[in-house]
Amino acid sequence: MENIKIQPILCGGDLNCYSVARAYHEAYGVTSIAFGRYYLGATKDSRFIDFRVTPDINDPDKFVGILIDEAKKHSDDEKLILMGCTDEYAELIIDHRDELSKYFIVPYIWSDLKNRLVEKESFYNVCEEYGLDYPKTYIYNKGDATRDFGFNYPVIVKASDSISFFQNPFEGMNKAYVANNQEEFDKIIKDCYSHGYEKSMIIQDLIPGEDDHMRVLTCYSDQNGKVKMMCLGHVLLEEHTPKGIGNHAAIITEYEEELMEKYKEFLEKIGYVGFSNFDIKYDDRDGKFKVFEINLRQGRSNNYVTASGNNIAKYVVEDRVYNKEMDLKIQKEPFFWHVIPASVVYDFVKDKTLVKRCKDLVKEGKSGSAYHYKYDLSGNFKRSLYIFLFGLNQRKKFNKYCTKY
Repeated sequence: MENIKIQPILCGGDLNCYSVARAYHEAYGVTSIAFGRYYLGATKDSRFIDFRVTPDINDPDKFVGILIDEAKKHSDDEKLILMGCTDEYAELIIDHRDELSKYFIVPYIWSDLKNRLVEKESFYNVCEEYGLDYPKTYIYNKGDATRDFGFNYPVIVKASDSISFFQNPFEGMNKAYVANNQEEFDKIIKDCYSHGYEKSMIIQDLIPGEDDHMRVLTCYSDQNGKVKMMCLGHVLLEEHTPKGIGNHAAIITEYEEELMEKYKEFLEKIGYVGFSNFDIKYDDRDGKFKVFEINLRQGRSNNYVTASGNNIAKYVVEDRVYNKEMDLKIQKEPFFWHVIPASVVYDFVKDKTLVKRCKDLVKEGKSGSAYHYKYDLSGNFKRSLYIFLFGLNQRKKFNKYCTKY
């Protein structure tokens, strides 16, 4: 039974994909096959990723065929595990779950639940139903005349459907915007609706606080809808580039019993299966943690989960391949994770108490970096050069977009 051959099939090519492939390699010594539209530095030249450049992989009409063609190349005794590493791929897998499940293990929810959760507008309705706190929100539809949101400027402006939004790119496009007054708001709305995006925009009260007010919660729910793993990250730094804003760059894991119990109850009540990933911010004004969105997959920073002792590949394999009943694991011990150089974290985190915690965890051997995997770097000049240049580039980006403290 334990000698079953597994083969991860991943869709994507960024840090998310690299981290998932690394988890499978660390746990089982396997090479993952990854499909993406073009090479990305995050996965290029890795020893444990067989990357297939496939320009049409995100075409909904070709997606299933490409994957099934690959599945037919494998023997019947292989367990093919299909995982998406971006929102777009995760949604395509969910939408075609029935067809793909004939060939792959597909650890995802069904499309009816996806449709309730994926767009921020409907997700906030679900939050309302189940008692999850979220920021004060106004749903703005194209052509709305109102500017009375029920809360004051500054406000956050972002697309309700981020996939559709990024499918209509334009110069100056941001993942999220801050409007300090009506003039700025009107310009943002004009830009967003002048390039093909048609769905609603989310207008939210700006919760005060630096990056270190953010939290990320990653959970795994087994095939019976029971939560089996929870790992909460206290975000120290996020990326600050226009399209990368909100991407986690450094995290310390922490334990918040009340918060984690609330989200466990939520996931089990709605019948969720697979990985879920929540972006949450602590609001000093009322002492509440407020959720922005749920990602229907492991997050981009999923290596913080694996590195802290919760290998994400093992949860999928134990649950879906071996059908084992797993105990609930809640991460309680602190662990410092970073994708950028630690020196950048020390320079740009405002709260120096958090910086000291990072340094202490490094001394205690309780830290890890997403790309610093000895197996992949030893004797691999191209990969080592990429990681070196990546670190220099991150330093430049933070110098440009973020204030040093």
